[in-house]
Amino acid sequence: MESFTDVPRIKESSDIGQQQDRVVTEEEWLQKWKMRKIGFHKEQGHLILRKYLDVLLNGRSGLRIFFPLCGKAVEMKWLADMGHYVVGVELSECALKEFFTEQDLSYSEETIPGISGAKVFKSTSGNISLYCCSIYDLSSTIAGRFDGIWDRGSLVAINPCDREHYANLMLSLMKRSCCYLLVTVLYDSNKHKGPPFYVPDSEIKSLFGKVCEIKCLEKVDDFSDRHKAWGLDYFLEVTYLLTLKSVP
Repeated sequence: MESFTDVPRIKESSDIGQQQDRVVTEEEWLQKWKMRKIGFHKEQGHLILRKYLDVLLNGRSGLRIFFPLCGKAVEMKWLADMGHYVVGVELSECALKEFFTEQDLSYSEETIPGISGAKVFKSTSGNISLYCCSIYDLSSTIAGRFDGIWDRGSLVAINPCDREHYANLMLSLMKRSCCYLLVTVLYDSNKHKGPPFYVPDSEIKSLFGKVCEIKCLEKVDDFSDRHKAWGLDYFLEVTYLLTLKSVP
């Protein structure tokens, strides 16, 4: 199932150019939240998740669903209200506290053994746990493994030099039956330094292709005035479904 209608015809390059060496520090991300430069946050949630929810759930109920670099994504409460158990990880404590406040959820706060300075915020209802730490400090030992992953604004936000590390972490968090919905972006990487970073299809195959079946679900034109202000001529969102290959 692919939707490529009305998408600009572009020649996709496997070369990410000047972005290869681009590094955004943890402090810079914390400053974005502090200065309210959070244009990546979707107040009404993301239409792609609603559109492909059945693909993520795959007929299953009571799933453990992971939100990497979750921010204050409203979809976390939406899925929890459906009876799923949601786990997120986010560097900004401000973002996590705003999530609970804006969603009118009471919560508790605990330290995480083994991760210095890290915390986990847990909803009183018990079905939302949000870790406040570097995503690279998380592991299956700490957070468990997941039936589903919703990755929108995470792979495209991490530094390009960290992608292999990131991909290996995601793979280690997947249960055998996990459905991983991944959203990437395409644009002229010579015109915008990122984030969000340009992630070509060839890189998805390089990062995940050895152990995952990769299906491109959709490629849509998401160009807006915001992207025009960045100096871009086009901006595409690409949605993939990743599932672990069957063991022979």
